[in-house]
Amino acid sequence: MNRIATTFAKPRPALVCFLTAGDGDTAANLDALVAGGADVIELGMPFTDPMADGPAIQKANLRSLGAGTTTANVLAIARSFRQRHPDTPLVLMGYANPMIRRGPEWFAHAAIEAGVDGVICVDIPPEEDAALGPALRDVGISPIRLATPTTDDARLPAVLDGSSGFLYYVAVAGITGMQQAAIESIEANVARIKQSTDIPVAVGFGVRTPEQAAEIAQVADGVVVGSALVELVEKYGAEAPEHIRTLTASLAEAVHGAQ
Repeated sequence: MNRIATTFAKPRPALVCFLTAGDGDTAANLDALVAGGADVIELGMPFTDPMADGPAIQKANLRSLGAGTTTANVLAIARSFRQRHPDTPLVLMGYANPMIRRGPEWFAHAAIEAGVDGVICVDIPPEEDAALGPALRDVGISPIRLATPTTDDARLPAVLDGSSGFLYYVAVAGITGMQQAAIESIEANVARIKQSTDIPVAVGFGVRTPEQAAEIAQVADGVVVGSALVELVEKYGAEAPEHIRTLTASLAEAVHGAQ
């Protein structure tokens, strides 16, 4: 079963929600995302140098690493999630070192065994796809690529080649959670990308409110929210799940009703 394809085949945009593994009670927080109506879960793999992430997710990485979270712990969280939620797509998002240090084949097999559907590796460019991509594709995991406002028509084919699941369009040339691009820019770039591929396009970076999510959902196949959810883990600790579920529900209502 291709959970990602099934989700994006629905006649409405998808809500993609991110949390960092090992930050707070991850299992309860992930369950709250599903209960709130998240369509796809991105589980962040904590890393010491999360260069694409803004302050909220940087701090979540530090909290998780400070608690001793390892790659084995992340995979255990994924495996447990899959047992509880057999139909919800699960994507690991992170950086190359934890994914390839024991070999790409080891990581790919460990991820598929844990029930992972897709992998976003922020710092492996398309030109270095051989470092991880073939191993993921061999076991049926979708390598999900990133496109940005600076991905021009000359580079876009390389980004799309070998990508599957969905394309993550990074709406701003910057880090997570800090600013939002103008909807006109998002609409133009999503339309341009969709002229070149049938892969669904989900838009993230800087999406914090239901109003922003609804606006983007009118022009994209999915909306990604991360920092706003991660901040709830920091603010509420053990009480975070109820707040996560509430925000997710309002985001889901906005996204699902946008088209």
